[in-house]
Amino acid sequence: MTADRYTTSGLDEAQFQPGSNETVLKNLLGITRRSELEQVETHALLRTTEAMLDHFDQNHRFRAEDIRAMHRHWLGDIYPWAGNYRQVMMSKGGFPFAAPAFISKLMSAFEQEILARHTPCRGSDYTVAESLAIVHVELVLIHPFREGNGRLARLLAILMGLQAGLPMLVFDEMEGERRETYFAAVQAGLGQDYQPMQEIFRKIIAQSRNEA
Repeated sequence: MTADRYTTSGLDEAQFQPGSNETVLKNLLGITRRSELEQVETHALLRTTEAMLDHFDQNHRFRAEDIRAMHRHWLGDIYPWAGNYRQVMMSKGGFPFAAPAFISKLMSAFEQEILARHTPCRGSDYTVAESLAIVHVELVLIHPFREGNGRLARLLAILMGLQAGLPMLVFDEMEGERRETYFAAVQAGLGQDYQPMQEIFRKIIAQSRNEA
């Protein structure tokens, strides 16, 4: 199993779409091809990003419910569990994410201890990179949803960046050959070492400014 594949255990959310050869999650659209589902998810995320840009202003303090609402807006037409905290155990590359029984409590703490401190997002590029790193790592470690956690964390980073006066963020530093470095930075956050992810966000901010 590669580092890009998830391992799950559970009931409804672990089911695959009939006819997909266990490559596509059970979905409301009856899609059986992974490439088609990825395209639908991508287009839906673009629509959600545009909607959220209009919905949240520069002074908004994000809450756990905002994150659930964004997930529901994005994937609600695709998966019946969109916007609900996952009920399945998940791991990636042998690395386990938070157990479902603790997700609600963890998200409440995330709101009170992380989002309340780092949003609305303000400061220099250095301090903004630190805030983006902490929020991103902590959300991905909780992994509150069955699907889309990384992409949703990026959307939240975009919205926080705009609050700080940054252009739309470009995430090349988290993709392709850099995926392993990114995932190692997420794992470092288990010990509250956010420096590796902060360095990634510094590069993201610099690239985004250069390409704006």
